[in-house]
Amino acid sequence: MPKAKLPDKNFSWTPALAYAIGLLTTDGNLSKDGRHMTMRSSDIQLLRTFRKCLNLKNIITRSKNNGWAKKPSYRVQFGDVQFYRWLLKIGLFPAKTYTIGKMNIPDKYFKDFLRGHLDGDGSIITYKDHWNTFKNLKYIYTRLWIKFISASETHIKWLDDNISRLLPVKGHLWERKPHASYQTTNMWEVRFAKKDSLKILSWLYYSPAVPCLIRKRKIAEKFI
Repeated sequence: MPKAKLPDKNFSWTPALAYAIGLLTTDGNLSKDGRHMTMRSSDIQLLRTFRKCLNLKNIITRSKNNGWAKKPSYRVQFGDVQFYRWLLKIGLFPAKTYTIGKMNIPDKYFKDFLRGHLDGDGSIITYKDHWNTFKNLKYIYTRLWIKFISASETHIKWLDDNISRLLPVKGHLWERKPHASYQTTNMWEVRFAKKDSLKILSWLYYSPAVPCLIRKRKIAEKFI
């Protein structure tokens, strides 16, 4: 007898699950077979954290170099039909890079999702600005901004709208033209200046125990 089809399942939201969804949204991939999902990163610590969030035992393997990557890449691949179907319901799907749009993320867990988004494709940028030292040697400023990126304009605007709705901050949208030989399409980003970045960082890293990419948290800790 053929196997009975597994029923759909609704997974209970937790901070760890929301964070893992943020990572899958940026650096993950859903296979067209309706079962398998893959998470890729050049940071093994991030993949270990991802596995822990989803209670996975799958091994971390080295990915084939695509010819332009500067760092080695690694991946975790796993199969779960019910989880795959649930991801489809909340807005993920195969070949999502350019067409992903709005997602069904509860407000309560949006900050955890956003931290995963930041660790996947976002950046925390900081540097010392010496531009005005010709006026006074004490005029050295620490600059800070956060940015989130996506190849989908719809998705980045949805992200910006949700951040601004849940926090008193204002982002600035940018459309970036391709600047490298391997890039074939424009990228979209939303960027937050220092004052708003401080609010976002405090919101994202609300506890020392939250799952995160450690090297980015170390940058954030200098400010929060």
